[in-house]
Amino acid sequence: MNPNKIARNAGFLYLLLIPLGVFGILYVPTKLIIAGDVSATVSNILANEMLFRMSILSALLVQMVNLFVVLLLYKLLKGVNKNAAVLMVIFLLLAIPIAFLNELNNLAVLSLIKQDNPSESLITLFLGLHRDGIFVAQIFWGLWLFPMGYLIIKSGFIPKIIGILLIIGCFGYLSDSIIYLLSLDIPNNVSEFTFIGELVFTLWLIITGLRNKVDIVAFNTKS
Repeated sequence: MNPNKIARNAGFLYLLLIPLGVFGILYVPTKLIIAGDVSATVSNILANEMLFRMSILSALLVQMVNLFVVLLLYKLLKGVNKNAAVLMVIFLLLAIPIAFLNELNNLAVLSLIKQDNPSESLITLFLGLHRDGIFVAQIFWGLWLFPMGYLIIKSGFIPKIIGILLIIGCFGYLSDSIIYLLSLDIPNNVSEFTFIGELVFTLWLIITGLRNKVDIVAFNTKS
C-alpha cells in the first residue's frame, strides 16, 4: 500500500478504538457498578446482563483493533527510526494480553452472580481485580505513545505538535496508573485532559494523511 493508504487505514482503525473503548471500559462500568454497594451492582448486572456482556466483547475488540493499528503505524514510521518503531510495537503488544486476560475477571463476576448464594466478597474481589488490571494495562497504553511521539517529531511528514501531544498523553496515562497503584489521595484522571493528542493524530491521519507531495517525498526519504 502507498503511504497515504497506510495512514488512512491506521486513522480509521484508531478512530474505531474511541467508541469501543468508551463503551466497554468507561460507560458500562460507570452505569452498572456502584462503588461500595455490591448488592446494587449485582442487581444492575443481572438486569442488564447483555449490556455487561457487550462491554466485555467491546473491551476485547479494542485489543484486537490495537494490534492492527500498531502494525500499520509501524509500517508508516519504521523508516524514521526502526528501533523506536519496534519499541512502540513492543509496548502496545505487552498491553494486549494483559487487557485480554483482565476480562476474565468480569466473566468470573457473571459466573458468580448466577449462583444461588453468590459470594459478595468474591464478586468484590473480581470487580476490584478488573479495575486493577485496567490500570496495569494503562501503563503500556501510555508507554507506547512515547516512542510514537518521538517518531512523529523526527518524521518530517507528520506535524511535530502531534508528536509532542502524544508524549504528553503518555505521561497522562502513566500518572493515572502511578496515582492509583500507590493509592495516593489525589484524583487519577489526568489522562482525561491529556488524551487529546491521540484524537488529533487520528483526525490528521484520516483527513490529511500523506496526500501532500512534500510529505510523501519526506516519507520516501525516511524509508
